[in-house]
Amino acid sequence: MPSNDARILLQAAVPTAAVGAVATVVSAVVAGGKGAIGAVVATVLVMLFMGLGLFVLQRTAKSLPHLFQAMGLMLYGAQILLLFIFLAAFKNTTLFNARAFAVTLLVATLVWIAAQTRAHMKAKILYVEPDSTAGKPEKTGRPS
Repeated sequence: MPSNDARILLQAAVPTAAVGAVATVVSAVVAGGKGAIGAVVATVLVMLFMGLGLFVLQRTAKSLPHLFQAMGLMLYGAQILLLFIFLAAFKNTTLFNARAFAVTLLVATLVWIAAQTRAHMKAKILYVEPDSTAGKPEKTGRPS
């Protein structure tokens, strides 16, 4: 993974993990052990889905740049679908507190998106690859 990509992933994952840790403590105080488990599951789910999504988008941007926008839309659709499948599978679970899970999932997702947006805005990514012959003067005009 190139350094810019790893830096963006790290700058998105660290704040999300920090918010997940705070949400876990708050959920443990408010809803007990099941609340803490729900917050941890939600944080791991957000970091897994968003991290894999970012990785796939970065690979797509490098190998198939013309499909980048379509891949981004498809990826977000797939992430929502996978989340609905997860929610349907654990609809009536007593393993964790559903309210703590839902609030943490929402907050962690918003923090990931905000941190990723900030990381992209601060990254010094070249939009055009500099040509290796940029310093050499080219012959322009008519041949004499």
